[in-house]
Amino acid sequence: MSGERPNLRERRRTETQRMIQSHAMRLFIEHGYDATTVDHVARASGVSTMTVYRHFPTKEDLVLYDRYDPLIAARVAARPADEPLVRRIGRTLVETTRTLVETTRTAVGPADEAPGARSSPEKDLLLARLRLMIDTPALRARHLDSQFATQKAIVDALLGDAPDPELEFRTWVAASTCLAAMHVALMRWAQEDGRPDLPGLIAAALGAAFDDDFN
Repeated sequence: MSGERPNLRERRRTETQRMIQSHAMRLFIEHGYDATTVDHVARASGVSTMTVYRHFPTKEDLVLYDRYDPLIAARVAARPADEPLVRRIGRTLVETTRTLVETTRTAVGPADEAPGARSSPEKDLLLARLRLMIDTPALRARHLDSQFATQKAIVDALLGDAPDPELEFRTWVAASTCLAAMHVALMRWAQEDGRPDLPGLIAAALGAAFDDDFN
């Protein structure tokens, strides 16, 4: 039984994080980022302000925090080791994005409606976060820290425990350039209200940067 407890605690921690972030995003959208305080988020979530800070050390983290970096790191490490660095990283970004934002088919609808497609919750959350980031200077500044953390997760996953300095340099360059291209695609996607196919847009941005196929 003791071996199961950390897993249960981690699931509860994740559920609490998602609940708090969901309430925060709703309040930010309804009342504005600057007008919404951490105390407001705590009251809406039914938890203490200290609990919010325990999960999200800063107000900006309520928008910028996600769980994507470990997934990206695991996937990039699993790709063939002989694949060129930029393709290894770029295709991981495209495939991971596709997994996160793919639409879900509604199996059963009203009798007079055919089954259709609806946005995934992750896609809706990503779009809301990007819109807030575009409109809020403090979030745009903190986004650089978030992007650096993603770069480091990718580099660490590719290099292992004993990196060669030259390989480490080239890996940082590849990771930062791929993420910069992805950022441009994300900004365009948000500005177009999430209508374009995001994985395809990221693949196109990477293709423009590296003259290669990332689909």
